[in-house]
Amino acid sequence: MNILSHIKKLLTNDEKFYKDGALFKNNVVEAALKLDIDLIKLLLNDDKAREIFFSDIEGVMVFDKVKFQKFISNKQFLPDSYTAFENKIGLTANGEFLTNAKEVVLDFPYKDCVLEGGQTKEDQKRKEIFWNETLAPDDIDTLFEPKAFSNWKKYDKDGAHEVKDVSLEDNLIIKGNNLNVLHSLKEVYRDKIKLIYIDPPYNTGGDANIFTYNNTFNHSTWLTFMKNRLEIAKELLTDDGFIAIAIDHYELGYLTVLADEIFERNNRLGIITVVHNAQGRNQEKFFGTSNEFMLVYANNKNLANFNNVALDEDKRKEFNLIDNKGKRYKEQTFIRFEDGPEKTQKRMEKFHYPIYVSKDLKNISLEEKGDYDSVYPIMKGINKTWKTKKESFIEKFKDGLIVIKKDQNNDLNILEKLYENQVIKTHWVDQRYSARFHGTRLLRNIIGRKGVSFPKSIHTVIDTLKLMTNKDDIILDFHAGSGTTGHATISLNQEDGGNRKFILVEQLDEHIIDCVERNQKVLISDPISEQKEINSSFTYLELSKMNENAKNDILECKNINQLKNKFEDIYQKYQIRYNVNVEQFKDKLNDKNFLELKFEEQQQIFLNIIDTNQLYVSYTDMNDKDNCMSDSDINLTNLFYKK
Repeated sequence: MNILSHIKKLLTNDEKFYKDGALFKNNVVEAALKLDIDLIKLLLNDDKAREIFFSDIEGVMVFDKVKFQKFISNKQFLPDSYTAFENKIGLTANGEFLTNAKEVVLDFPYKDCVLEGGQTKEDQKRKEIFWNETLAPDDIDTLFEPKAFSNWKKYDKDGAHEVKDVSLEDNLIIKGNNLNVLHSLKEVYRDKIKLIYIDPPYNTGGDANIFTYNNTFNHSTWLTFMKNRLEIAKELLTDDGFIAIAIDHYELGYLTVLADEIFERNNRLGIITVVHNAQGRNQEKFFGTSNEFMLVYANNKNLANFNNVALDEDKRKEFNLIDNKGKRYKEQTFIRFEDGPEKTQKRMEKFHYPIYVSKDLKNISLEEKGDYDSVYPIMKGINKTWKTKKESFIEKFKDGLIVIKKDQNNDLNILEKLYENQVIKTHWVDQRYSARFHGTRLLRNIIGRKGVSFPKSIHTVIDTLKLMTNKDDIILDFHAGSGTTGHATISLNQEDGGNRKFILVEQLDEHIIDCVERNQKVLISDPISEQKEINSSFTYLELSKMNENAKNDILECKNINQLKNKFEDIYQKYQIRYNVNVEQFKDKLNDKNFLELKFEEQQQIFLNIIDTNQLYVSYTDMNDKDNCMSDSDINLTNLFYKK
């Protein structure tokens, strides 16, 4: 008996691996990876298996799980093909495919790390902080703990007010590091977000650097930044939810592979081309960029559905009627007139029949009635057919999809209701998607000054919301910028009577000012829906700062003397790294080598002593008096988490 047959026979001794004549290969792989005790005993007690898959190290038998996994992953292990690679084409190394998942994955430096991404000012040059998943699990756990919130305000058309209650019915604008916020949101909003729409930093640099967020990450750092945030974002989506990610061509290919890993390739619905600058970017050496992309995934393609809407304005105008539920529709003859004579003749037997209509036009019959008028599918004296058979016609009539009217000649017409619908194309080229006119200029007109961000056209976001959300859904944007997603949600609610809620997250100081002001002014007067004094509101809150304040104090210093003066205050008020000796650090401040450094380098040394894992107050620590949280902030944070 060869080793393949021997190991298969050996595994039949455990029902976890073999039952009803079938060997469960996946169970075996998983058990090997987890060092399942039953599997280890089974192999260790067999002479052949012990000889091949174990090494004797000073009397201790060590299981080689990598070797065992390679062995059972070979296609010859189970009789599902004649050769190892008979039914696959792909990249191999040492006779094996690159991954056991049967796909190529995107691998990059720092992939096993968490990138904090804590920039708070647009011109801030910040040495990004990575936490390795293996070497710093405690630090990552602390980083991901739910955080406390402070500085609560409620905004409506009349301005800012005190917050007295917290509810899932609230629109939210949250200031703070979006990774921390996402991990805090999952405590309340897990599986509740219908759509995530984000416009992240494009990582372009150079002349194409039009976003003020840290847009000059190196490539692998940017991928780590996105991976950390997309993984937690997925946990927030409803089973039938969507995520739409705006991106340009610089990172499109890599983002697609990364998102394929996280959301699964079969859930990728499409890559939309959005012409946001039809004139093209000036002063380009090669192509003048005129478009960007929107990458769209369903959380579960089998459960998700787009809404029946028409996004094209001319197409939408065709649906010129509104039913008692507020849905748009048009009326069209129920006679099938597209067919030629030959096809019509074939359909005559089942699709050509009289419809009998009562005098008041409210009732129909397919059987002749004395006082009912008959209607046949005849156009210009030529016999045609109806669109459906008799049974289907009755169902449509019962569902209210058939309309009976008399025309100007007093002739009866059988009409069909067709509700707003359009096959949505993957190229969005309408002028309303111009970021210049319906993004930047719109923002300036609302807030009365030039904004610091370069927002998307609001119509790009509105159309995405129309397609992927219903009237009571929650929308999340954790790269909120100037708050276009909030504005789009408010405008669409005014258009269709919806009650959608938004959650906006922004960490840049400059952007949060525009975001709050814009959405508050929209409640006073919205130029998109043309509604004034909108009966809605949003709640503003911030991650409660701890060491974040120390970091900001250091970054505001302009010279070494200011840094020295800050030090005493910093190490007494805030958390510094456990391995920093305060007295030795004080001595270092007067060291010749330190004083000869550039100020930016001196500033970075000060930043390095701050415990970056304590930038914000954890929810579990908010009652600590050293954190200086008010009773009101503590109470509202408790209400937020529903504790």
